[in-house]
Amino acid sequence: MELIGGVEQRPIVIAAYDPDWPRRFRREAGAIRSALGMTAVRVDHVGSTAVPGLAAKAIVDIQLSVDDVEDELAYVPRLEGAGYRLRVREPGHRMLRTPALDVHLHVCAAGGDWERRHLLFRDWLRRDLSDRQRYARCKRVLARRSWPTMQAYADAKAGAIVAATERAEAWARVSGWRP
Repeated sequence: MELIGGVEQRPIVIAAYDPDWPRRFRREAGAIRSALGMTAVRVDHVGSTAVPGLAAKAIVDIQLSVDDVEDELAYVPRLEGAGYRLRVREPGHRMLRTPALDVHLHVCAAGGDWERRHLLFRDWLRRDLSDRQRYARCKRVLARRSWPTMQAYADAKAGAIVAATERAEAWARVSGWRP
């Protein structure tokens, strides 16, 4: 993973669910679609701010699906023109963010595993109160610690995410869920 701008240490603050988060998503999604046109195959609200009632960092996560993540020239310059800055480059994923650091834009391949996993996790947490509560508790406990990076905090949540995702996958098979 390449971090453009180097390692940053930021405090992890978990806030109560804010009903303004979906409005912020819609505003940003409109700007993304305006900047990219048909290059934006999908624009989805993902992450904890996309789950009503779930406590979260006050950072709206948006998932942008494009045909080819590796073809940065097809989308990064136009997103930078819309005010986003490239922060993370890794195979199959890019992350851009706003200068205010209140929106993270994750770029992934349309129809790919990254896209599916994040949509499934979001939809499962919207549906399952027990996993939503477990995940909120995990985040609150971990936020009390000091982390060298946000990625270290994210990595520490992996156990809770994997356990919930296993239950989500079982639900997807039974229910016929599709992105």
